Parts: sequence; C-alpha cells; structure tokens
Amino acid sequence: MISEFRANSGEAGGPLSGTDLLLLTTVGAVSAEEHTVPLGYVSDNQGVVVVASSGGSDHHPDWYRNLLAHPMVTVETGTEEYAAVAVPAVGEERDRLFRYVVQHQPGYAEYQSRTSRTIPVVRLERSFGDDSSSSATVADKLVEVHTWLRGQLDRVRVEAEAYFTRRSEPGEAESAPVSGVEIQIRQHCLAFCEALHSHHSGEDSRMIPDLRRMHPHLGETLDRLQEEHRSVAHIQRELERLLADITTVAPETFRAELGRMDTELRAHLRYEETSLLPALAEIPLPSGPVAGGGEAP
Repeated sequence: MISEFRANSGEAGGPLSGTDLLLLTTVGAVSAEEHTVPLGYVSDNQGVVVVASSGGSDHHPDWYRNLLAHPMVTVETGTEEYAAVAVPAVGEERDRLFRYVVQHQPGYAEYQSRTSRTIPVVRLERSFGDDSSSSATVADKLVEVHTWLRGQLDRVRVEAEAYFTRRSEPGEAESAPVSGVEIQIRQHCLAFCEALHSHHSGEDSRMIPDLRRMHPHLGETLDRLQEEHRSVAHIQRELERLLADITTVAPETFRAELGRMDTELRAHLRYEETSLLPALAEIPLPSGPVAGGGEAP
C-alpha cells in the first residue's frame, strides 16, 4: 500500500479508493528506527487529524506509542511531505474532534463502540521543512529553523506555566497521572528537544565542516558555536530528565532549567545568525523535503 501510495501521488486502489490517506513516519519508542504506516485522516481549519483506532482493539497501535515517545514525525499526503509535531487532543477538545471525525468518517464510531479504550485523536502540527517553504539558500533555512525553535520554546514556557498553575489549585493531586495539559507540554517539550538535537547534530556533521573548508577565517567562530552546542545539549538533557517526572518535579526547578535554556539558546541563535548568515547566503539549499527536521542545517 505504501508503494502504491507513493507511486500514485497518494491515491490508493481497491476498497480504499477515494479515501483521504497519508503516510505517517514515526521513530520507534523501543527500536529508535523509523516506521511508516498508511492512515486515514480528516482535515479541519487547523490542519490534519488522525485517529489511533487500531480497528477498535483494546490496545493502542504501535505508531501511537511511538509518537508519545518521539513527537517529531513525518507526514506524506501524496502531494507534499513535511515535518510535524504529533499532539494528542485531550478532554473536551478530544471529544469535539472525535465527533468532527465521525461526521466525515462514521466508521470510527463503530471502532469506539468495540472497546472501552478511549480512542486517541492526534493533531499533526506542521513544523519547519515543508514543501511550502520559501527558503532558497542555507541562510534562509537557518532562519526558518531558528524561528521555529524560538516559537516552540515560547509555547513550552506558556504550557509549563499553565500546567504548574493548574497543579497548584486545591484538589489537584501532586502525583496525578500524565494527562490533559501534561500531555501537551510533554509533546511540545520533547519535540523542541528532538528538533534542537537534530538541528545541532546536522550542523556539527555537515554545515560546520563545510564552512571550515570554505571559510577558514571563521575557525574561531565555529569553535565557539560547537562549544555552545555542547552547553545547550547539557541543558536539553536536564530538561528531558525533569520532563520524565513532570507530575512531581518542583515547579521552580523546571522553570530554572527552562530559563537557562531560553537565555543560552537565544544568545546562541543570535550569535550564529550574526556570524554565519552572510556566508550561508552564498549556498543554495539542496532540493528535497526535510524529513522530521533531521536534514535542516
């Protein structure tokens, strides 16, 4: 089915003819390897929604467990391919979206009737690196990725404050299971960390070595940037450690690490843009989609 989808610009034959399909590529929660599955989807004015129905079974499908561990995914619709952040809808939003999906694909209501499991509804939020990007040079792409990272960091901060405010309200158990706001902050924070790691790894392995050859006078600048990569990576790992215990971590501890990330990363991005954009503006961006953020400069 995947081969047919790719060979026919997203069209499938047989019983799936006329169905809106996409290919979702996730990173395995255990294997850390990429897995691609064809899924039906529904669009609304905010983007694309998929449903973890698993045919109405009592267990979540593997792709759903994968995106909980690694929220950065790749979406193929037949006409475009783009990176996205997978965020399960929760509470009233989940119920509203499920009703909307059922209006367009009634079969999902039957799947829900087969199981006591609340079938997850997942929104696929576009990230950087999609086909609509106007980036023509590596400098353009660098600015695009940096803008996305700054925006995602802002979003994590807002969601963290909303979560800690909610957790401090009377009647909220300090050790409540991850749900609701916790899922959303977790997905966006993990996506930010994954994209940041991928971005800096790509720079260290490709962009910086190329610039050392092309512009030897940038040697000290590139040394500083790589040292800053290591410093930011240390904060990133600490954030991920705290995120694993988000329901019990002290709010001031998480805020302090997030504040350190905000200060150091923004300073790093400003320095990188000031130092490298003139040189990177001379380099055309290679053609082809950016999958999962991994090929960004």
